[in-house]
Amino acid sequence: METVEISSVSLKRPRSEDDVANADEVKRQKILEKSQAGNNSGQNIETVTEQPEDTKNEIIPNEESEEQEEEELEDSDEDGDPESFADMMKHGLTESDVGITKFVSSHKGFSGILKERYSDFVVHEIGKDGHVSHLDDFSVPLDDEDPSEETFTVLSDEDKQRLEELQLFKNKETSVAIEVIEDTKEKRTVIHQAVKSLFPGLETKTEDRDGKKYIIAYHAAGKKALANPRKHSWPKSRGSYCHFVLYKENKDTMDAINVLSKFLRVKPNIFSYMGTKDKRAITVQEIAVLRITAQRLAHLNKCLMNFKLGNFSYKNHPLKLGELQGNHFTVVLRNITGTDDQIEQAMHSLREIGFINYYGMQRFGTTAVPTYQIGRAILQNNWNEVMDLILKPRPGAEKGYLVKCREEWAKTKDPAAALKKLPVKRCVEGQLLRGLLKFGMKNIISAFGIIPRNNRLMYIHSYQSYVWNNMVSKRIEEYGLRAVPGDLILKGATAVHIEEGDVDNYTIHDVVMPLPGFDVTYPKHKIGEAYKEMLIADNLDINNMRHKIRDYSLSGAYRKIIIRPQNVNWEVVAYDDPKIPLFTTDLDKLEGKPLPVLPTDGKFRALKMEFSLPPSTYATMAIREVLKMDTSIKNQTQLNTTWLR
Repeated sequence: METVEISSVSLKRPRSEDDVANADEVKRQKILEKSQAGNNSGQNIETVTEQPEDTKNEIIPNEESEEQEEEELEDSDEDGDPESFADMMKHGLTESDVGITKFVSSHKGFSGILKERYSDFVVHEIGKDGHVSHLDDFSVPLDDEDPSEETFTVLSDEDKQRLEELQLFKNKETSVAIEVIEDTKEKRTVIHQAVKSLFPGLETKTEDRDGKKYIIAYHAAGKKALANPRKHSWPKSRGSYCHFVLYKENKDTMDAINVLSKFLRVKPNIFSYMGTKDKRAITVQEIAVLRITAQRLAHLNKCLMNFKLGNFSYKNHPLKLGELQGNHFTVVLRNITGTDDQIEQAMHSLREIGFINYYGMQRFGTTAVPTYQIGRAILQNNWNEVMDLILKPRPGAEKGYLVKCREEWAKTKDPAAALKKLPVKRCVEGQLLRGLLKFGMKNIISAFGIIPRNNRLMYIHSYQSYVWNNMVSKRIEEYGLRAVPGDLILKGATAVHIEEGDVDNYTIHDVVMPLPGFDVTYPKHKIGEAYKEMLIADNLDINNMRHKIRDYSLSGAYRKIIIRPQNVNWEVVAYDDPKIPLFTTDLDKLEGKPLPVLPTDGKFRALKMEFSLPPSTYATMAIREVLKMDTSIKNQTQLNTTWLR
């Protein structure tokens, strides 16, 4: 099989109205239009198997909070810089910057638009038992223990606000008194149930005051009660976890869980899931929540936008991250230019050969300071460099307040002064500055430790991914798409080398490559030496990947170099209206929406494709193999594309 070097494909496409879906996108579009008058086009490629971007337009409870204001600031675009977005993205990364340079197929590439509408990208999670998650049932399991529907309406908005403030310790009150109007035992029972079920952590009692009956709400067991819902309030015969299917549109998994937790008035950590899904897509996945009834969850469908909950069941276990077989993708590439033969070649190759299992561009960030550079500095134990890379001014597209914060830092090296320029304190820059303020400039390690662990590890994982991408490109350039002596294959969890006499027993689909670490084996051919040389060039010792801080010690891992998608199907359809959906979603089916009627000979053609991928595999890279184009934001903006979302 032949390998092919990357080439660029110019994209030309009139913008649809849906390309400008919200305020910040409108602003970005204006910047583009100033610099690219007459060159209206659209292209967007991103993965749905990696970490998400921030949400917009959350539906949240009435009370304004500092956290809420920070979310709004994060989503606003304060940048008044007249420099065009395309010019700013000249400082971003291209695929070749992170080692993505090869293709496995020989067909000629063609152009198409991915995610012209977020509904053109649909992801269904595949559980460890092979079950594909679908939202197809809104019914609630019958349970005599469930409170009546009146529970959700008996409290006034004012009562709910007072109870929420009590529950979250937002005032100095130790209790809240609710007068029982139209006093009956039944009415008092409903109020007791409403407080206990809607505000976990609160207990109730009835008191007589001046001849009137009051329900008194108070804290059951201090602040810990909020995170640990009361055990005695849950029937023993019912599984402790309510499992449900979350269907969401244009919202990432963590944002959805944060919204659910705010509405339910519980901590987000009582939710569990098998994998995170990106924002700009329709995704369907399983979620589990501790001791929240299906009835309460189903009630949220009346007030939530952009997502629905269904397929409820009670089980005795939560979900664990990574315990899934993968994801099934349904993707529409609009306004394709390829001939029928090109498309057939591309899709047959994807099904029969597959694609190079590169880590996609999202792994490395979008600014002029790639995340792998910070990871490399951590591994080098160069903490001044870590601090500098995170905080220094950088060219490219960034929020206005971040630009001001970086300028202040460069001028004063004063964390307090830089923090004053930063209204959003939860970002990495804000967390590091708070750490420096707390621990001082001479203790950067502790200051950096304030950043959540997963975010810190993201940097070193990015460096591992950077090395892996580069080494895989070298491996394919050197030996092509066949197994050779010295390659690695997995036997169980153990990597072993292919010997000369066994080489005919294996194909390229069996070959794995290591992410660098202290507990991996390297290939026994030129690529083994190439790993060592690359790390030496980065002032790292391949034989000493243990860090003095245990969290940053890399054990390494193995990753297949070629992935062959399963359940690959495709169809070319014609259409006239760029806004018309080209397939029905789970929600469409539940709501009885008919299939779209498509013309037999429309103005445009679209490629509808379906495929299943294992976890931690980038759908972007599969689509890259079909289109034969660079998926980086930088390359797309230089090809006269609109803002990549």
